[in-house]
Amino acid sequence: MKANLFKGLAHPLRIRILELLSDSDEVSVARLGEETGLEASHLSQHLSVLRRHRLVVSERRASHVYYRLADRRTAEMLAVARALLLEIVRSDGERIDEVDGLPALAQARP
Repeated sequence: MKANLFKGLAHPLRIRILELLSDSDEVSVARLGEETGLEASHLSQHLSVLRRHRLVVSERRASHVYYRLADRRTAEMLAVARALLLEIVRSDGERIDEVDGLPALAQARP
């Protein structure tokens, strides 16, 4: 089961989608598309994987679909993973320029 959870996380764009959802209570599909630059079909495929692994839930209101994290602890997990990776990169002293290019994260909410 744990491996399946990590399969849901096993793509950089899915991680980015989850980070965007971590910053808000909910985000429209249109905004996710704008923020990620993904075509609608590719975004839909990634959202489908995230739904299948129960990382996100969706709600249709009129002609718009909104997504949110299925569990706020996902935001905490992403923040911990980022902190761990930053420490690894800093301790290696390599690829530090890539760290500076990471998009900002909002603080994880309890």
